[in-house]
Amino acid sequence: MTGIDLRPFLPPGADLWWGQAGAEPQPLVHALLDQLPGLGPRRAFCGLSWDRRLTRELPEQLSILSYGGLGELRALSRAGRLDVLPCHYSALPRMFAEGFLPTDVGLVQVSPPDAGGNCSLGIGVDYSADAIPHTRTLIAEINDRMPVTTGSPRLPIDRFAAVVRTDRPLTQAPERAPDDVEVAIARHVAALVEDGDTIQLGVGSLAAAVLDALSGHTGLGVHTGMITDGVLRLAEKGVITGGRKEIDLGLIVTGAALGSTELYSGLDRLPVEFRPASYTHAPGTLSQLRSFVSINSAIEIDLSGQVGAEVRRGAYVGAVGGQVDFSRAAALTGARSVIALRSTSGGESTINARISSGVVTTTRSDVDVVVTEHGVAWLRGRNLSERARALIAVAAPEHREELERHHREESLR
Repeated sequence: MTGIDLRPFLPPGADLWWGQAGAEPQPLVHALLDQLPGLGPRRAFCGLSWDRRLTRELPEQLSILSYGGLGELRALSRAGRLDVLPCHYSALPRMFAEGFLPTDVGLVQVSPPDAGGNCSLGIGVDYSADAIPHTRTLIAEINDRMPVTTGSPRLPIDRFAAVVRTDRPLTQAPERAPDDVEVAIARHVAALVEDGDTIQLGVGSLAAAVLDALSGHTGLGVHTGMITDGVLRLAEKGVITGGRKEIDLGLIVTGAALGSTELYSGLDRLPVEFRPASYTHAPGTLSQLRSFVSINSAIEIDLSGQVGAEVRRGAYVGAVGGQVDFSRAAALTGARSVIALRSTSGGESTINARISSGVVTTTRSDVDVVVTEHGVAWLRGRNLSERARALIAVAAPEHREELERHHREESLR
């Protein structure tokens, strides 16, 4: 318990949202979970969460809505307790503005107020900054360890209906070292990036491997939805300078940070600006980055190049997220759109004749290159038959014969 009583701010029918990832205001969320039995049914929106109380102690009165099954929300999806809004990340600002997402109450984690009484959203600007103007009541966790960041407007302390003061470590991303397969994939991906390109990556061990593989490059820029420790390492090595970016010259632009304490404490050494999703994912912004390379992962891909990145075995374990926003921009107005994935998962091929889940996240027209540990499949400018052959060549060897058979059968129809 935080000692804060949320009940006066949640009248009957009031729904809410809260910040995600390292900026998730867990003490406020836990207070909500503790007090829900006396509040009645509620609907809440949140993004990526590593809060296990949401999966282990979620009251029946609370229904969770999200843009995907990320982090601990995967367990909610498997249990049938997660409602997913299948939308591009760039659409979230409009969803808040038009009332499709809860805007009665917002729970945020912020930095301590400055001399002027203004707080920073710190490492969690992303959709929070776009939701705040449409939110009636804001409640804040003021965390003494939340770093002050630049790139988005500060919030005056009197904007908050209530606050709770904490001094706790920011949530760190679960860490797993890249394995040999991911290292092999990363080497292929790094070869597709040219010095001076502006890159976008997701999070996780494969993205970490790619960043490590880029250590020999120079003059890279970063424009992405979320930065991790690998960005800090490359910036401190002088690999990331942003000196050739077409916009935001010299700046790392992101919406959020998720990593270790070293990343959070090192942000003040980086030329980084935290911007809202309405900027980071906007087509008008991305179209100005002519050397933009998007690097995203997937659950599976079919022989035409369609990407599934949301559902595995009937449960949401991913999201549309920013993949389409970034992939489409890279394919249309940038340098190249890259999808990287292991050739097998659980002994099954990730390259299939058709998307097994039936859910296509990214269309084939937005994919330029597919990379597995077995090599690089260039899809841009190739017809369907050529695409299929290129993808079969980078599939797991033990699955290629079956894929060839499917391709021949499809060609005869």
